[in-house]
Amino acid sequence: MASTPLEPLPADTQAAPATPDAVVRRMRLATLAVLAALIALCLAWELWLAPTGSGTLAVKVLPLVLCVAGLLRHRMYTYRWLSLLVWLYFMEGAVRVTTESGLSQVLAGLEVVLSVLLFACSAFYIRWRQRHPLPAAATLPSQA
Repeated sequence: MASTPLEPLPADTQAAPATPDAVVRRMRLATLAVLAALIALCLAWELWLAPTGSGTLAVKVLPLVLCVAGLLRHRMYTYRWLSLLVWLYFMEGAVRVTTESGLSQVLAGLEVVLSVLLFACSAFYIRWRQRHPLPAAATLPSQA
């Protein structure tokens, strides 16, 4: 008797949810910590520490905030996009560290450092997951 898509699979064919190994969990925490630090830096910089204009540049953290949910769920797609997105923040920091002075220059240098750290954490996570993939969950049997 074939099972229909609405019926649960028998207990012996159901796989346990994929659990990440210790390295993956630690790298996710490191990536989330650096991402949170970059978000906090960008918000504090544009709203309180050295605001430029009326604080509208604080909107630049929205793409970073949108990445948090995907990182929490171990989504490779999010890690890959974040590793590309972070270079925009690196470029902003590199430009501002060479063109500004005082506190803004220090904050820009910190943005550069956090951007490089975020890229390194994301890249390491991606490489580790490619070499050590999570076990696949059980799928429904194909229907003929």
